[in-house]
Amino acid sequence: MNNETIPVITIDGPSGSGKGTIGRALARELGWHFLDSGALYRVLALAALRRGLALDDESALAELAARLDVRFPAEGDGVILDGEAVDREIRSEKAGDAASRVATLPAVRAALLERQRAFRTAPGLVADGRDMGSVVFPDAPLKIYLTASAEERARRRYQQLREKGIEADMAALVEEIAARDARDMNRPVAPLKPAEDAVIIDTSALDIDATLDQVRQLVAERLGRAG
Repeated sequence: MNNETIPVITIDGPSGSGKGTIGRALARELGWHFLDSGALYRVLALAALRRGLALDDESALAELAARLDVRFPAEGDGVILDGEAVDREIRSEKAGDAASRVATLPAVRAALLERQRAFRTAPGLVADGRDMGSVVFPDAPLKIYLTASAEERARRRYQQLREKGIEADMAALVEEIAARDARDMNRPVAPLKPAEDAVIIDTSALDIDATLDQVRQLVAERLGRAG
């Protein structure tokens, strides 16, 4: 089986839309590999911050991206950078904001593009991100775009942080999410938007189970597989 024949399901959308939770759950149900592409950018941003690199130093960031030692263990939800679990650090607002900034740099995106495509291995891949369907896997047989209001996404993020014992300000989260949306949607390289053939699902009024049910139905219709 060559790379192009391996099925891919892409799940794109803004931060807090539920794409990571849905993507990982779907991958587990199908027995497929999972790619959290946003984590790659967050890991790169964290590595850059640790090394004291400027977030606008495109050449240095691209060089770092090309040799980044990052792994997604088959079991669990962990992300390993240089042999260290960095799940908590990369999910911070600081890392998220830095990731959004480095993701605007063409050389950085090019350096990570092939690495993302290398996750496409048998029996299949569920890829979660912002441009998985529009740029990275344009031939994917099923493309999904999850969205939700900025207020609802901020509420979800607030709850996640509080559950982890991290203090957060709801109003500040709404502002940060809205600003990130504007930056991601208006960036010149791979702006955040649904692929032309993506199925759009608004999760503002849906819980995880209801969203996953809709996704399972799409998988059965498009790929003839049950989640």
